[in-house]
This record gives sequence, structure tokens and C-alpha cells, in this order.
Amino acid sequence: MSGLVQFPGAGCVVEYLLGNELQIAWILEEQKGRLRLLHQNRKEASMAASRLLPWSGPSYAPAKSKDEIADILARHKERRESLAAQVSPVELWEMAQGEVSGASAEWFAELAWSDPDVDAVAACGRALLQCKSHFKFQPPVFEVYSAEAVEMRKAAEEAMRRREALVKGGAEWLRRLWDAAQGRAPRPDPAQAPDEPVRSRLERMIRAHIAGQNDAEDDALWKQVAKGLPDDPFLPLLLGQAWGIVPPHYDFWLDRADYEAGTAWESAYAAETENLVSKVESSSDMPPATDMAFISIDSSSTRDIDDAFHIEQAEDGGWNATVALACPALFWNFGGELDKAVAYRATSLYLPEATSHMMPETISEGAFSLFAGKRRPALLIHVHVSPDGEAESASFETAAVCLADNLDYAGCEAALDGQENRSSAYAGQLRMAVDMSRVRIDCRVRHGAVIIEKPELEFSLEGEGESLSVHIEETPPAPRSMLLVSELMILANAALAQWASERGIPMLYRTQDIAVPHEFAGIWRDPADVVRVVRSLVAASLDTVPRPHVGIGLPAYSPVTSPLRRYADLVNEAQLLHVLSSGAPLWNAAELEALKSRLSVRLDAAGQVQRLRLRYWKYLYIQQQAALHGCECCWQAEVTEENESWVCVNLPQVQIGLRARRKIFGEKVFPGQKFMVRLGKIEPLRGEAFILEAREC
Repeated sequence: MSGLVQFPGAGCVVEYLLGNELQIAWILEEQKGRLRLLHQNRKEASMAASRLLPWSGPSYAPAKSKDEIADILARHKERRESLAAQVSPVELWEMAQGEVSGASAEWFAELAWSDPDVDAVAACGRALLQCKSHFKFQPPVFEVYSAEAVEMRKAAEEAMRRREALVKGGAEWLRRLWDAAQGRAPRPDPAQAPDEPVRSRLERMIRAHIAGQNDAEDDALWKQVAKGLPDDPFLPLLLGQAWGIVPPHYDFWLDRADYEAGTAWESAYAAETENLVSKVESSSDMPPATDMAFISIDSSSTRDIDDAFHIEQAEDGGWNATVALACPALFWNFGGELDKAVAYRATSLYLPEATSHMMPETISEGAFSLFAGKRRPALLIHVHVSPDGEAESASFETAAVCLADNLDYAGCEAALDGQENRSSAYAGQLRMAVDMSRVRIDCRVRHGAVIIEKPELEFSLEGEGESLSVHIEETPPAPRSMLLVSELMILANAALAQWASERGIPMLYRTQDIAVPHEFAGIWRDPADVVRVVRSLVAASLDTVPRPHVGIGLPAYSPVTSPLRRYADLVNEAQLLHVLSSGAPLWNAAELEALKSRLSVRLDAAGQVQRLRLRYWKYLYIQQQAALHGCECCWQAEVTEENESWVCVNLPQVQIGLRARRKIFGEKVFPGQKFMVRLGKIEPLRGEAFILEAREC
């Protein structure tokens, strides 16, 4: 017999749980369900009898000294621990599973031993209590979990064990990384990182937080692992760089936009890409050729050439302009896998470190790019511009074109100055286009256009990693050649918008439908004027309704001139072509609205990458110049706004705005005033710099 005691009283050995720890004790006295207990350490405690585990015994004569009781408890504890080590709870579960839904510790002990005593029963109970994946203790029995429940609980226990290991091993490692990131300690050797699987889990979690793709479970775990570290939005990035998971100057904004840089993404769509290329190379798939001579003007490094033009003087003294656009929409498989990938990318990104094309490079820089001497499918937009700059009749057609030349801004500007170079052969067309553009921009200003002109900046990066250096210079000015290209593109986009809106054809538009003071119409270059004017504007947005674009000075504006670089332009090109070929649009208004909603989200994400990444390089350039020249490093600044407390300035060399307390600038401060300022506390990641000193020029 086991020797279990059903109603334990004085002199009985009992066990109970305190927290998750099992305690063995001796009953000194029992009174009305309350027990006075003595423990092995000779300390007494009071407890309700209901808390006892259901394997009380054996019983001894109550009249024992404390030393004798301690010896008895020690013997039973030692024997029970020894017997518990012999018990295999999983084997007991295998024997009981499917036979009983639950049983007592005594019943399970009889499976393990032929004639278990009370110590054996207690030992079995101890073992079962520790096997929470297979048994649930519901006094006085142990419930037996099903096989499915066991698997689920084992998985949960394993996950919990891994979480505990991650928190224990990861927290200290993150603290070391943070100290290194702050320059308080050397960067730790990656070999000293926690062992697997903690290392991989911690690395994945840091990467997910860098990309902003963490889930609720990751968030909760991150809070435990990073407990005690600053609540810094760039903490994961700084830790990742200190570890070496990501390199210095890592573009985490790309990750957060879920935009894959480079060309690796293209391989999944190689078959579709090759099919498109073959159609361009097939004469049977090409539209009829035109003998009109087109030229393109881009920066010297541009390889994705999606627009060109031809211009002639009209009989009324105006101009007949034709814009030729790359025409991938002619063969594009909308709804295909490549289309879905390109739509998700939404736009090409042009960053100082690299260009990431919206389309595969074999398309954007190859088969559809308007290279001189290469036959390419094109959309032709013919527009007549009157002598006063008004755009009148417009027509559209597809044609195979073969450009006469690909020119660059600098060469065209030199040719306009009378210098002999490659562009000189087209000087007549260039001058004609400049004349039209000047009249055209004056016309737009008459219609209320608010035009902001800023010098373009040219970024160059040298070196790698922490030795990388940034150089920023103002792009050599080419105002006339840039103006003529800009005005021709605006002319083509406006022509499509007018044509579509007059016929009620659904199209994507860029709109800026706000009221601005009439006196804001014009061309603004001075930083103080630019700030004042821009304050009254809002960013243009993608729309499916033809509304005004105040900044451009047009009643409607439908982008189509960059189908290789912007998905909205590709959609508009396809919509136009479908109407021309079949008389009906490819998408109805509801379908286009749904497409616009998805596209707007992706354009916002990509736009943030472009904006914040350029800001990062600007502030890194400022930081590097300060480190190189020390206190002698000063920047020209022009006051754009001022009030009783603050002064806002623009740094034209890098085109950023800063503000500082008025007292730094002295008593008399006014917009347009120029200072030399010294900067400190420059943080490229945060896009911050503080003006430490200012002196008037």
C-alpha cells in the first residue's frame, strides 16, 4: 500500500506549492482547516489545509523534536527527488493517453512501480507537475492532454524558451552595441554575439525594425530585449550598423518603402521582358515609320531617354511642335506579373549612390529608350502653339522613330551661345524651341502659374563605408536648354489633359486646385520670396478628375511624358492608345480610381525615399565639412523669415532651411539679409543642425 493519508493531522509529512516551488513540511497542529507547519529549516508557517498536494504522508508520532522532524523531512525529500529522477512523464503519458482523461498521482505511480509507497507517489506527482506540456494538474487529478494539444503546448514551450533565451542573451549584446554606436566603447567583435539560434533571431528582429516591418509579437519582444536603451526611432539602425548587419550610410528608407534597389528584382520577370524586347525588334509589330527628325536633350549621364522633339515655325508666326515619347504601353501586358511589379515600384529613383529603375534596365535603358539611330516605337503628340503662347489644336499618333541625335544640356547651351560643337547642327531648332518656350512660360504666368526656380545640385560620392565622402556642387547652368525641354513636356501633358477632359475620357491628372493671391503668379528665385510663396501652396496630388494645377497655370495636367520612369505616365499612355485604336478607354472611371488609390500610396513611399535620402547626404556633407575645417567652416545663409523669437534662414549652397533664436542674429534682422553661420550638433539621420554663431556679411 502507498501509505497515503486522506485526512492529514499532526505528525504527517505534507507537500504544497509556493509559487512554482514545491515545499515539504511537517504538520505541528491542525485546527478547523488551518495548519501550523514546520519546515526543514525549522521555520514555522500557517496555511489552509486546502493548499496541500494530494499525496500527504506518511504519519509519525506527533511528539518529535524539531531536530528529529528536520531529519525526517530531509530523508523524505532526498528519496522523493531520487525517485522523481527515475520517472519518465512522457512514457506515463503514452500509456495513459487515449485510456483515461485524467488520474491521480497514485494511479500513475502504480504504472511506474508495482507497489509504490507514499514517497513514490509524491515523486511521481513531482515529475508530472514539471511536465506541463503533457499534463494539467487539476487537484486532485492530473488531466491528460491529447496528442494535438501536446504538440501545440510543446511548440508554445519551445517558443517561450527561445524568447527567454533571446531576452537573456540579447539584452546585454544590444547594450554593448549601443555603447559602440555612441562612441563610448569599441565596436564589439561580431564573433562575440550570442550563440545560435539567438544570434539569427536577434539579427532578423533588428532588420525588421530597421525596415519598419515588425509585427505585434516582435514589438513586445523588442521592448524586453531593448529595455533600458533610449526610445530612439533610429535605434535599430544604429545597432545594426554597430553590429555590421548593415553598412554605414545604409538607405533604410528603401526598406521602409519596400522598394528593392538595383536590378536583382528583374530576374523573376526575364521571360516577360524578353518578350517585350522581341516585339520591339520585330518589324511586323512596329507602327509605320515617320521621317520627322527628332532630337532629345538630357543630362550627359541619362540612359533612359523617354522624350524627344521636333519643332517648326508655323505660318501664323507661332510654332508646330511635336513631342515623341517612348511607347512601352504599345506592347505592355497590363495585369501581368511584370506589370504588377512595375506598378508596385511606381517610379524610378535617382539617388546620388545609384539609380533604381521602375522597369527592367533592358527595357528602360535598352529596347524602348529613344537612342539616336535606333528604331523605336513612339507616341507622337502634335501641338500648335500660337504667337502669344496659347496651345491650340493637338493630335496624337503612334509611329516608329529613329532619332537624329541625343544631345545634352551643356552642349545645347553652348550651341545657343554660338559655339561650335555637336549640337550646333541643330542650333536653328534649338533657338526656335527657346523662343516658343519663353512665350509659352509668359503665357502660363498670365494664367496664374506660380513657378519656383532653384539651382540644381550635383552630388558625388567618393570612397566606401566610413571613409565615404560627399561632394555637392551647383549643376552648371543651362537655363535655355532646360527651359525648352521643360516647356515642351508641359505642353505635351497639357495637350493630353485638354483632349481627355473635353471627351470625358478617364485619365490620371496631377492637380493643385487651390486659390492663391494673384500677385503670386510669376517666376520666383529669391529664397525669401520662395518661402513666402510656397507657404500658400500645397503639394500636387494624383487625381482622376481634371482639376486645375495652380503651380503650372493650367486648367488640367495629365502626365504622359515619362512612361519609362513613372507608372502614372505609362497608364495615361496606354489609356490614350486604347482610345485611338478601339474608340474606348482601357480602364473606366471606377477602375482608374482604384488604380490611382494604390499608386498614390506607392508614389508617396518612393517620394519619401527620394526626399529623405537627399536630405541625408546634404547633412552628411555639412558634417564632413565641419570636421574638415573646424571652427573656420561657415556657410552663407539668407534670412527667409523672422519674428520676435526665431529667425529662419536658407543655405543656398546645399538648399536647406534652418532656424535659430533671434538673439544669435542681433537686433535688426529682415528677410533677404545675408549672414555667415557656423553650425554644430549636425545629425544627418535626423536632418538636424544647429546654428551656433551668425555674423552679417
